[in-house]
Parts: sequence; structure tokens; C-alpha cells
Amino acid sequence: MCPDQQLLPVTVDKSHLITIGEQLYSESVELVRELVNNAYDADAPRVDVTIAPDELVVADNGSGMDVDGLAQYFNIGSEAKRVRGKSSVFERDLIGQFGIGKFATLSACGRFTVTTRKDDFAATVIFDKDEWSKMGSNWSLPMTIERPDVRPGNGTTVTLTELTKTFDPEEVVTRLAESVPINAPDFEVHVNGVRVRPPKLSGHRIPFMEGTPHGIVHGEIVVLPTSSASTKNLGIECKVKQVTVRRELFGMESWGRDAARVRGEVHADFLKVTTDRSGFVTDTDEYHAFAAAMEKVMREVRSVIGQLGHKKENRVAGRAMREALERIQKALEGHPELSPFGNIPYSDGQPALGEQGVVSEKEPETPTMSVREGEAEEPKSKPKRKKKSRVRQLTPGAVVRRVKIGATGVTCCLDHFGPDGPESFSEENVVYINRDHPLYVRESKRRDTHLLNVARLLTQEISLMKNPRNPRRAFDHQSTLLKDAFAEE
Repeated sequence: MCPDQQLLPVTVDKSHLITIGEQLYSESVELVRELVNNAYDADAPRVDVTIAPDELVVADNGSGMDVDGLAQYFNIGSEAKRVRGKSSVFERDLIGQFGIGKFATLSACGRFTVTTRKDDFAATVIFDKDEWSKMGSNWSLPMTIERPDVRPGNGTTVTLTELTKTFDPEEVVTRLAESVPINAPDFEVHVNGVRVRPPKLSGHRIPFMEGTPHGIVHGEIVVLPTSSASTKNLGIECKVKQVTVRRELFGMESWGRDAARVRGEVHADFLKVTTDRSGFVTDTDEYHAFAAAMEKVMREVRSVIGQLGHKKENRVAGRAMREALERIQKALEGHPELSPFGNIPYSDGQPALGEQGVVSEKEPETPTMSVREGEAEEPKSKPKRKKKSRVRQLTPGAVVRRVKIGATGVTCCLDHFGPDGPESFSEENVVYINRDHPLYVRESKRRDTHLLNVARLLTQEISLMKNPRNPRRAFDHQSTLLKDAFAEE
């Protein structure tokens, strides 16, 4: 050292530790999370959290601590967990990293007491905030050596007294359910005697696994039913070492109502987290790779949501078409002279014979013409095979329904023909309805108007089949059929 050089001591004001901890953990429930995760790192199979008006107790049956363990426990910024990586008994991925959680706890209470036992060693350490602050430059804490039977077995109990913040048991359960590894084997957490379990989500599940240069990104997305959609807790839980760091929307901000139907979790243990474990260090190659993988996953999720919505629309449309066809079939029974499908027996209130009136999803067969009087029949030994009327489906998801009327019947095909396409048209005995037409889109939003609109289009095309050269007469026939189809209403 040069003669003109001197050494200046580096000191830290004690009050700053508590202030920093208070700023890092803005919610008191986060402090409980830290204590439970410490128990997980200590190989505890069970943790019991007891919340009372004047104290909070977190007790575990883990490995406990000896003198060196207690010294390490109160060491700020220790690298022990980061170097070791896994626990000694269950080889759990260690969660804690920075060692500031117990100082942050003092922002919610006046006294922090640790009682621990490891085999034949047991001790109690009292961290009284006021007494510790009065000790000036002395950073030591009073430790009392206890009899080993102070606890029934190995483990650690942390007790917070002189509380300055309140702890809502329901809120604690909710937070612990997503922020501690409650799904890990040989580990369970109880709050006031009730075991904490993960919430159950019902819906369409999309498991995924994506590789990156830094590790695997995997998880499961759940698309909730529309009736279960909620704006509470929006986003996907992003977990590191089974602990939720934060929720991310991954571009769902622009999805509108669909964003409220998406829940799930993604695991990426290689991500770097901030000191308070409330976010990620985003300016890293690891996070960029993670974001790229999730962008691919969310594209698939958006596609699935579209398919699920289309299936629901098809179910609704299929029911409307089926009912409309059945109503029209009954109307044609009362007016057989209006049918373009051959002879229809008059209804006497009984069900039609054979397939008469049966609605199905199969394509119809083209009828053979009846033999007129005076014309020779073809030999019965060589009957002609009936041809099917081909339904021209533009999309795989087209809705097709058929009703057998008279000698033949009618098929209705609901498909996409574009908003500028015709509202409806027919080819042979197949009626096509354009689900993209603005009027159809508007009327399909309500069940009663949807049914009436489909029936209107079907009777229109059926009447034109009967009177292709006389639209006026076709219109009159349509009016008759439509009136009778809905006469009961």
C-alpha cells in the first residue's frame, strides 16, 4: 500500500435492510411464500402455516439447522444455494437465492423467532427489530441453545409476532397455490389445517413442449368454456422451478374476449428472475428464446380457439337446420301439391312410413323417375343404381343436413361463400346457404330469428325448385309453406 493511501470501511445501515425488504415485497402474503419455499429447500415433506390475529407461524418437518446452518440462514446474499443447486434428501431444485427474505419479514412484524432442531442440536434465535437496531454496529443475534426435545423431530418453526400487517388466510391459500411447488412429490402445505391444492380448470387442454438452446419450455394451456371466462387472474402462469414468477399475456392483449378464456402454465427453469422473484430479467438470450417459443405456442392456441368456436357455431346451426327441415317436411305433408320431390302421402297425424321425415347428415340419392302409363318398364333383373346428388362443400367444416320427403328429399348445406356471395342457391335437390352473408350473420345471433331465417331460405329454394319459371307463384308457395311450418306458434 502506498504511504498516501488509506482504507475506508464499507458499512451498511441496518435500517436499509428492512427498507429494502419492504420495497421488494410489497404484499405481506409474499413473505409467507418465502418462508414456505425455504421449508421446501430444507427437504420438508410438510409445512403448516397457522394464521392468527396476533401472530403467524410457519412450521416444517425438514432437515433443520445446526450452528453452521443458522449462520448460513442469516447470511445475506449467500451463494450456498446457488452453488449446491439441489437439496440433499429429495434432490429438489433449490428455489431461494438471495437470502434477504427473513429481513423483509421484519417489515410485517416486530419480532422474528426461529426455533430449529437438527438431530442432537436445537436452538432458538430471536430477531427483535427494535433491539437489533439499538445495537449499533453489532450485527449479532441472540441464540439460545435448547434441549433437543424442544421439538418432536427435525425441522424449523418460524414465528412472526407483533404484527404490523394483516394476513388474510384465503389470500394466503390462493397465493401459495401458485407460488410454491405444491405439486411436487413428497411435499404438502397446510394453512390453518387445510391442505393447499392447485385450482382445477375445466376446458380444452393443449399440452406443449418446445426446445430452445437453453432448455425445454413445456406446460399446458387450458381454453375455458365461454361460461367460465373471467377477467380475474388473466394470463399464463410462468413458472421457474415449479414456482410462479408472474403471469404473462403473450400477445393476448389484442384477442378481446378470447383472452378471458385462456389459462394455464409454462415451465422454463433456465430463466433468470429478479431479486424479489416477481419478474424476469428480460434482456437476456434465455428470455428471448423463451419468448420466441411461446409465440409459436400462442399461435396454436389461437387456432384452437377458432376451431372450438367454429364447432359451437356448427352445433347451433345444425340444430336450426334440423328443426327447420322437420317443420318444412310437415308443411309439405299438408300441401303435397307444392312438393318438388315426388308424391307425398297425406298425413293423418301418425309418423310417416319408412324413412319419410327422417333427418340425417348423409347425402341424398337422386330419385329414379316413375314409369308413366303406356311406357315399358326396364327389365327388373337389371335395376339402375341410384346416383347421389353431390354436395359441393367449399370447407371441411360445412354443416350438411338431409330430410327424406316423398320419393326423394332435400339436402341443406351451410357453408362459407363470402360476404359478397348469394344468400342462398340450389343445385338439383341441394340447397346451399351462405353463412358469411351479412343477413345470416345478424340473424344467427338469436335462436328464434336463426331458425326462422333458415326456414325462409329453405322454403324459398324449395318453391323455386317447384316453379323455376314462375318466381311469383314460387313466392306464394313459399309464403304458404312458411306459414304452415310455424302455424303452431
